Amino acid sequence: MENLLGVMDFVPDWGARTGLPAADGQLTDGQFAGPAGKHLVLVAHDNKKADLLEWATHNRNVLSDHHIYATGSTGRLIRDQLDIPVKRFLSGPLGGDQQIGAFIAQGAIDLLVFFWDPLEQQPHDPDVKALLRIATLWNIAIASNRTTADMIITSPLFASGYRRTPPVFSH
Repeated sequence: MENLLGVMDFVPDWGARTGLPAADGQLTDGQFAGPAGKHLVLVAHDNKKADLLEWATHNRNVLSDHHIYATGSTGRLIRDQLDIPVKRFLSGPLGGDQQIGAFIAQGAIDLLVFFWDPLEQQPHDPDVKALLRIATLWNIAIASNRTTADMIITSPLFASGYRRTPPVFSH
């Protein structure tokens, strides 16, 4: 069922995703998802949507084995073109970038594929910077272009039970 903004409502099952939360409520398991598939977020700025769609189409067989998330219109394009399930966040400028950041901070995302436009200033640049910051902070694999995305999804580490190192915060 779609909400008023035209985005599918979904609630992640954090416990089933990465095990029990730590005492402070933060998830601590740094392992990519097992046989059930990894959780991948695909995002693209307007001038990069065609590039991301071409990349996703080329890699449809790989992507179909994983849980795909995307921001609003990008998610709709991927779902319609590839005919695979896509869980959609809000559009980036409407809070989608922040929703993705929250998923990353909870340990629910394995890879962020974000084809951003380096030649175009975005009205939500602070949100974009915050998303890239939180993905880097939580040691999530990030691909900002086709070359990097190809290298990540074809890596033997991607196909294995690779464990990322989560950050350690001292109080």
